[in-house]
Amino acid sequence: MPLTMEVEQEEGGRWLAELPDLAGVMAYGQTRQEAIERVQVLSLRVLVDRLDLGEPVPLMMGVFAVTP
Repeated sequence: MPLTMEVEQEEGGRWLAELPDLAGVMAYGQTRQEAIERVQVLSLRVLVDRLDLGEPVPLMMGVFAVTP
């Protein structure tokens, strides 16, 4: 299951990207792409921290492909 990202532009022009499935994972950018890239990096950091601490993470089928 891919993580769904919500992206919107605020009135002031900056962009906000957020992952509702990972509480608190949101990032701003001056462009849409910058906000997306920042939230992707942040989400990976959050997932690594949760795994390191033994906390649950969302099931992410299809994120990794394993070849024989």
